[in-house]
Amino acid sequence: MRDGSSHGSPEPAVESRSHIGVFEQARPRLLGLAYRILGSRAEAEDAVQDTFLRWQAVDIRNIEFPGAWLTTACTRRAIDMLRASYRSRVDYVGNWLPEPVQPMIDNEAEAQMELSSSLSTAFLLMLERLSPKERAAYLLYEIFEMSYASVAASLDMNEPACRKLVSRAKARIGDSQVRYQPSEERQEELLAAFEDAIRNGQPGSLVAMLASDVRLTADGGGKVATVMEVLEGDAVMAFLTGRLSQWWTAYDWTFTDISGLRGLVLREGKQVVATVSFAYDTQDRITDIFIMRNPDKLEGLGEVRIH
Repeated sequence: MRDGSSHGSPEPAVESRSHIGVFEQARPRLLGLAYRILGSRAEAEDAVQDTFLRWQAVDIRNIEFPGAWLTTACTRRAIDMLRASYRSRVDYVGNWLPEPVQPMIDNEAEAQMELSSSLSTAFLLMLERLSPKERAAYLLYEIFEMSYASVAASLDMNEPACRKLVSRAKARIGDSQVRYQPSEERQEELLAAFEDAIRNGQPGSLVAMLASDVRLTADGGGKVATVMEVLEGDAVMAFLTGRLSQWWTAYDWTFTDISGLRGLVLREGKQVVATVSFAYDTQDRITDIFIMRNPDKLEGLGEVRIH
């Protein structure tokens, strides 16, 4: 349910709570918002830390709705950071993918599925079509279920303009299939077929589980060797059973939650060397394979409490 203060119920009097206590309660939500805007856990944590420093400087007795204040401050900081990061993404070596996360989400099952689907690599890549302000408006309204009035206040704009911004964002995004999730059992089945194909160097059952126009995108950030172009169709299976079969069989494979879906973490000893996640169509076939190899984006991989 949407509301005017960005939270589902009135907030208790702030006089009774410390700066740190109020902030820590809001942290998972702020981190989730900043991560979806920026596509980077490291940058999102910086945005949240900057918000905390601003929060420490205010007199909370003068803040009627601290959650709304924090959401606004974090949103604006993340927008500024996203605008600043566009140049580095233009100069990025190879394909840019969002930094993978392993979310810990404390929600009811239905709400957890809704939130986790908006953490997926496919969804965050779809958001790249939007301007920073469109991205923030869309997330605040559609994912965090804030009212138009609250979104407008967070973005320092009037409500009619905010409605147009969200409408334009919806039109630019278009495809709702990107948030589709097969059952966890089906995801595990697909991951197992993926591992089997690489370990054995044979298509096996995986080939029938791929969409005909399946794509494979890998992000090495210019730091490690990986495929630079986006592979499509038959070239994907040839790459998996050919080159990856030679390189990856010696790694330790772990099935785990990656960016809201079941995925793979590959390690050499204690070092994470790759993550793998998928996107799906409504027939439970794999439409995209996302491989993260950039060591800078893998360095901080671990469970994080994020909403």
